[in-house]
Amino acid sequence: MSEGAAASPSATPAPDNPQMLGIQDAAKMLGVTMRTLRFYEDKGLIAPQRVGTTRIYSRREIGRMQLILRGKRLGFSIREIKEFLDLYEVDPEHVEQVRTLRVKVNKRIGELRQQKRAIEQTLEELLVIDQQAQDWLNDAPATEANGKDMTRD
Repeated sequence: MSEGAAASPSATPAPDNPQMLGIQDAAKMLGVTMRTLRFYEDKGLIAPQRVGTTRIYSRREIGRMQLILRGKRLGFSIREIKEFLDLYEVDPEHVEQVRTLRVKVNKRIGELRQQKRAIEQTLEELLVIDQQAQDWLNDAPATEANGKDMTRD
């Protein structure tokens, strides 16, 4: 690998190993920004290897990022995602990880169901208000800017 390739954040650091990606390639593959990858690194959720100042993302780090992004999309906090990922490291059989996952998923399902009920209630109220406003407009006489009744010829 040339020196120029090592300094470029978009360079694939190990051309003989396509599973190792530079930060730009990893970001593009994951559909995130390079800043996002650095953010999760700063939070301790991923730990890319370094070659000088270049971050190198292995298949493991890409997989962890996919789990992180899925967790965020499902509404889990960074702390919850970190706890889950940390369990992966200490539980080779993944039993505790799966148990913890079920607890967190069921809690999130409950939260989402509660939010859904609140949204449905709000929608019902807004629909009633909209209908009342429409009924009022239908019953109100149409007037010009000068106040003249436009419903009569």
